[in-house]
Amino acid sequence: MNNYSIHEFPKSRIATIDVGAVGKQKHHMCALLECDVTESRLKIKALKSRGNVISFTGWLLKTICSTLKDHSQAAAFLSGRKRIIIFNDVNVSILVEKSLEGSRVPIPLVIEQADKKSMQEITKEIESAKDEELNSRSIVLKKKTSLSESLYYYLPGFIRRYVWRFMLRHPRIVYKKMGNVAFTSVGMFGQVRGWFIHTSVHPLSFGVGSVVKKPEVINNEIKIREMLQLTVLIDHDVIDGAPMFRFIGELVKSIENGRELQMDS
Repeated sequence: MNNYSIHEFPKSRIATIDVGAVGKQKHHMCALLECDVTESRLKIKALKSRGNVISFTGWLLKTICSTLKDHSQAAAFLSGRKRIIIFNDVNVSILVEKSLEGSRVPIPLVIEQADKKSMQEITKEIESAKDEELNSRSIVLKKKTSLSESLYYYLPGFIRRYVWRFMLRHPRIVYKKMGNVAFTSVGMFGQVRGWFIHTSVHPLSFGVGSVVKKPEVINNEIKIREMLQLTVLIDHDVIDGAPMFRFIGELVKSIENGRELQMDS
C-alpha cells in the first residue's frame, strides 16, 4: 500500500523556480532592518477611522516610492558593461495571493507609476487585484497574456532561464513587464520573529516580515514598541555602498516618522 500521494505541479511555480535560479546570479547586497512603526500604525488607524481607505502595505509602498525620488539609482538597471538605466517612474511588482485551480498561489501584480499614486490609490489597486478572477492562463494580473507567455510553461528549463537572462540584458523590456522594484510580504500570513532572505531579479527588492512587539530604549526608557522586520536587496552593480547606505538610512527614517501620513492627517 502506497504511503504517499502525487499531485500535479502548479504551472505558476515554474516561473518562481526560474526567478530563483537567475536571481542567485545577481550581485545583491542584503540589509536586514528593524523599523519602529508604532506611531505610523496609530496614524493609519486614525486615518482609517475617518473613512480613508488605507492599508499598511499601501502606505509602506508609497513611502518606499517617495524615498526613491532622491535615490533613483537604487532602482536602476545595468545596461551592458558601462551604462545604467534609471527610469523616471517607479513600477512595483507585488505578490498577491490568489485562488488558482483549488490552490492558493502568489501571482505578481505590477503597480505602474506607483510613485505618482496616493496611498489610497495603491491600496485600492491591490484590493481590486485580490478580488479579480484568475485562470491558469494568467501570468501577470491586469495584463493580457500573449501567446509567447502561454508557451513559456512548456519550454525546457534552460531555455526558460535564457529568456530571463535575455530580458535582464534589455532593461526596457524588464521594466515594462515587471517593473524596477519588487515587494513581497510574508507578514500577512502570521507573526514570525525574524527575517527571510528572498531571491529576486529586480535591482531593488523588499521582503516584508512580521510586525512584532519588542522592548526598545526610547529617551533612556524601556518601552514596548511595534517593530517591522524588513529585508532589502539592492543590486551592487548599479549603486555603491555609500549611496546605498544613505538610501536605506532615509528609508528607515521615513518609515519610522510616518512619511506621507502627515500629509493626509
